[in-house]
Amino acid sequence: MAPTAATLALSAKPHVHALLKRLHSASEAQEKSLSQSWFWFKRLLTSRLFTWKWDASADDHMRDKFVALEEDKCHFMYLLVRGSGALNVVEAGTSFGVDVSGRVIATEKEPTKAARAREHWAEAGDEVAGVIELREGDLLETLKRDDMPEQVDFLLLDIWTPLALPTLKIVQPRLKKGAIVLADNTTMARTWYKEYLDYIHDPVNGFKTTEIPYSGGLQMSVYLPGEVN
Repeated sequence: MAPTAATLALSAKPHVHALLKRLHSASEAQEKSLSQSWFWFKRLLTSRLFTWKWDASADDHMRDKFVALEEDKCHFMYLLVRGSGALNVVEAGTSFGVDVSGRVIATEKEPTKAARAREHWAEAGDEVAGVIELREGDLLETLKRDDMPEQVDFLLLDIWTPLALPTLKIVQPRLKKGAIVLADNTTMARTWYKEYLDYIHDPVNGFKTTEIPYSGGLQMSVYLPGEVN
């Protein structure tokens, strides 16, 4: 079998590759649908013209949506985790459990999505399910628990943009020097990410950062507190 982008990037058993291919295909089709494109366009336009915040109607619309990292971003994240030797990964925003790598503390507030994620991890087997702890509920509470790892090596922010900065601030005291932080769709949703971007661009907060030109944008930051600018 000829190598694919997934098999070149990810070390996994064939049934895991097949599962990921199926879920990524479903997620991509959903994101490209007319209804989903209109959903994002309408809200981005509204937020630029008026004051708009995420509301209950948006939650209802997204309840059965993947909201997952695109496949190429997942490959990039996986290789960063492997290459950096990250032992403790925090994934803020699990959705249906499309992207999994490292030893992960995952968060998800929507019970139906948490259940689907567990089904997918169980289908993948212990090499995936065995390294994930899923914390259901409000991540601003579940990530404050005393049983968090003392050191976090990698943080993925794949959540509603107003939660990005509060989540970072909760996890930041546990970030090791050199920890990597990824935030998704920072180009597409730059207006919504303003407070987060202002924070990581301020040298006093200890981050070095750059934007990776993936679709929608992917902000990569490295935590280097105390370094001279």
